[in-house]
Amino acid sequence: MSNGAAPILAVKGVTLQYQTRDHLVTATYRVSFDIYRSDRYVILGPSGCGKSTLLKAVGGFIRPVEGEIRLNDVSISKPGPDRVLVFQEFDQLLPWKTVKQNVAFALTASGKMGKREAEQRALHYIDMVGLTKFANNYPHTLSGGMKQRVAIARGMAMEPEILLMDEPFAALDALTRAKMQEELLQLWDSTKFTVLFVTHSITEAVRVGNRILLLSAHPGQVKGEINSNGTDDIGADGRPLSDRIEHLLFEQNIGERTASHD
Repeated sequence: MSNGAAPILAVKGVTLQYQTRDHLVTATYRVSFDIYRSDRYVILGPSGCGKSTLLKAVGGFIRPVEGEIRLNDVSISKPGPDRVLVFQEFDQLLPWKTVKQNVAFALTASGKMGKREAEQRALHYIDMVGLTKFANNYPHTLSGGMKQRVAIARGMAMEPEILLMDEPFAALDALTRAKMQEELLQLWDSTKFTVLFVTHSITEAVRVGNRILLLSAHPGQVKGEINSNGTDDIGADGRPLSDRIEHLLFEQNIGERTASHD
């Protein structure tokens, strides 16, 4: 919660649109929320509700047609190293560079630091994600979960104001996905970084987030915001948190059970 502090990220009445070959699509409609430092803020909603589009707008890749997004009270107009995206695809690493080189390259290419300092910081974050033994490996020798750890290390090494994660574990098998969620929380315990995390999984949202924004089906509109302590607690109404979230998401469109408990 805010505790009286100013939000690090303020999304105010944001409507987002994009053009397909045949249509102008409204992805979100007048969405507003605030993220405070060290939040694990999750955007949850069914497929097609504009979650990823909203994340790209925070990243500075899409301009709102209505409303504004402000980071540290400065309007976002373009991408910048203060916001780093981690995607769900395993091929986001440079295949011709080692694990260490992939993480260090992000630092040198952005102009943040020189080669030697970048390598030292890269090794620090590679160690934090438990891949020190694989620092000189190439991506093709790593499992999907290990590749995602490298991508997270690369993002954290940039020490951005906010780490943007677009369903980063969705392509992993269930056991690896659960393990990665735990590792992400352990990393958060160590550094208290601020993260904006997109998912369509209610279970994942409850586990990863401390605050969860619920978006309606297309176009995405805010249906509510709910707090989580990381467990599927039984509320005063006798229902677990996941059931209450599902009810809020689908109370007006019960037939659209796109969000899952995977």
